[in-house]
Amino acid sequence: MALTAFEPELISCATCAVEFGFDRSVLPARCAICDDERQYVPATGQAWVTQAELAQISEVHAEQLGSEQWGVTAVNVGIGQTMQVVRTDRGLLLWDPIGLVDGGTVDFIRSLGPTLAIVASHPHMYGAQVTWSRALGGAPVLIHAADTGWVQRRDPVQREWDGRLRLADGLELLTLGGHFPGSAIVHWANAAEGAGIVLAGDTVMVNPDRRTVAFLRSYPNKIPLSGAVTQRIADGFASLKFTQIWSNFGNAITGRADELVQDAAKRHIAWVRGDFDDLT
Repeated sequence: MALTAFEPELISCATCAVEFGFDRSVLPARCAICDDERQYVPATGQAWVTQAELAQISEVHAEQLGSEQWGVTAVNVGIGQTMQVVRTDRGLLLWDPIGLVDGGTVDFIRSLGPTLAIVASHPHMYGAQVTWSRALGGAPVLIHAADTGWVQRRDPVQREWDGRLRLADGLELLTLGGHFPGSAIVHWANAAEGAGIVLAGDTVMVNPDRRTVAFLRSYPNKIPLSGAVTQRIADGFASLKFTQIWSNFGNAITGRADELVQDAAKRHIAWVRGDFDDLT
């Protein structure tokens, strides 16, 4: 059965699912977010899709990941990120919003409580952020000041932030950069499990081995970050207490994550420095 889209005529990029608006006459020839070295326009060319069309081809799945943490994924929608939903005593944070807003998922999120804020870790994850806000009572959409030029749909609900921003007791946004200048993470210090959790987006990517993370400017196009930038990011993580880290496709390290991030940074820096060239 097809889903019911909240704003059915909203137009998004078919590749990244970032929302653009409702007027086809002002759409660019190519999505700026995809037409960048970190992303790609597919060989078939630029395509656009409405929320109604996405609702016809998608399924949305919500999974409880912890006592106050849920992951929401929309099949066949854009990059396919998992939207993390975490609940605090002040309300919900929607992190890395998906590109489809359907009525059933809106009802589910409303059942968890009021929405405190909607935040993307970086521009690839903007998704249908304004539509999510409208569906959830006008919750603020927080945009990092360094990356505002990538916003494709402007709306008064959007508010700039930079540096560090406390959202609730034990819940903080931090700028670490790297993937984008404004690439951010969430540090959830008092997660219900009693151990700190980091929601990392693409700032670092949890690898399939679930023991290491990657430090890249582009993940699909495999552009590495320098040793200096990797060390800067690792230093940012070093000040935090956490045992779990979640990237934006539901991939996670669920134990000793703080130590393993530092180990992975050392490995990355050693490889780009040439320490292991004898193995190649």
